[in-house]
Amino acid sequence: MTNPDEFTPEQIEAGRLLFARPAVFMLGVAKLDGLPDEGPPEVAFAGRSNVGKSSLLNALVNQNGLARASNTPGRTRELNYFDLEGQLRLVDLPGYGYARASRKESEQWIALTKAFMQGRSVLRRVFVLVDSRHGLKDSDIEIMDLLDEAAVIYQVVLTKTDKIKPTALEHLMRTTSEKISRRPAAHPIIRATSSEKGDGIDLLRADIHALISS
Repeated sequence: MTNPDEFTPEQIEAGRLLFARPAVFMLGVAKLDGLPDEGPPEVAFAGRSNVGKSSLLNALVNQNGLARASNTPGRTRELNYFDLEGQLRLVDLPGYGYARASRKESEQWIALTKAFMQGRSVLRRVFVLVDSRHGLKDSDIEIMDLLDEAAVIYQVVLTKTDKIKPTALEHLMRTTSEKISRRPAAHPIIRATSSEKGDGIDLLRADIHALISS
């Protein structure tokens, strides 16, 4: 469960300073051979189409236009790389679970994402975004199965928590924690965030700073 006291003010500030660096779009990768050479630590963000991934990335870096939300959910089928002055790279994975995606598109997404996760030594963690209004869906479970199989540590981040009541959020946190408790690659701490209100963004920044400074 989220504990707001697990980071010191200094650690929160270190996370803020990390993400105060200018973030720039590097490149979009459609095939594995297009990946950039390994360099700074990387963290990746996965989630269903329309989960609010672009909004979360923009909130993290405090830049409204860095990651652009598509008007057509599921349209972006590339791994999008963003660089923070050579200190950190953010990888925006293509949204999954879009109903109109063909089987071929889904298979291509899975193949590219799986190969990326298994072969990237600088990848520190994958953040699996879950819409707090809907909770874990079958497609979220599928990506967690993939991550467990690849032995890549992942952490659940609940999005749009300003859209539900505090009691509903507390229940969701508890039930989600129970569902991931026996998963081998799941990080036990769940982050509750609102890109619109800024809730939980400072803790997520501190999480990422801790990952790359350990």
